[in-house]
Amino acid sequence: MKVGVHKQIQAIEVYKKKTKSMKILILFAHPAFQKSKINKVLVKGIQDIPNVTFHDLYEQYPEFDIDAKKEQELLLGHDVIVFHHPLFWYSTPSILKEWMDIVLEHGWAYGKEGNALHGKFFFQTITTGGPAQAYTKEGMHAHTLEEILLPVRHTVGFCGMTYLPPYVVHSTFKMVNDKIYRHRYTYHEILKEFTTNAPDIKKLNKLQYMNDYLKNEEVNDARQ
Repeated sequence: MKVGVHKQIQAIEVYKKKTKSMKILILFAHPAFQKSKINKVLVKGIQDIPNVTFHDLYEQYPEFDIDAKKEQELLLGHDVIVFHHPLFWYSTPSILKEWMDIVLEHGWAYGKEGNALHGKFFFQTITTGGPAQAYTKEGMHAHTLEEILLPVRHTVGFCGMTYLPPYVVHSTFKMVNDKIYRHRYTYHEILKEFTTNAPDIKKLNKLQYMNDYLKNEEVNDARQ
């Protein structure tokens, strides 16, 4: 999953001008959260990670009355934006689509004067009931997850953010506890890494999923 070199340089330069710690905003959307064993584990303790803000959209806006200005202020105060959600009909849960329609306004997020999100990083944390093999050309869905996520990727790019590979948990219906907690550990470690070091775009370009970001080698500090 290639990230444009120009956007990489822009994002890193913006990061260099900020303080040492990057702030992460997790926009969480699950309409049946209490029934989701995997997501309850993934988000457990996430608010205890320094510089991470966990924002549950269904809890905050049960009537879908999204406050655009409040959400824009949240975005401005963070460097990394995360959409954390289950995959619903090859897309996001409906509140995230509503959030994009309401919050990403012309003249603010895009357009001639719409540069508020330029230089920020973005990725998705996604859970799927189906196995990884289902998201291949030969699989049940006949498309890769990267292809399915193109609408979000293009939206993010259009708003001047750098899209990073997603963190993905497949086969959630059959997953045993040990594996669920391993995913939680990996996800939280990646969040901790991003609060102290700008994402290594060169390394991320080689990855299909964010899951492997911290494997096999030390992550280079992108500020050096």
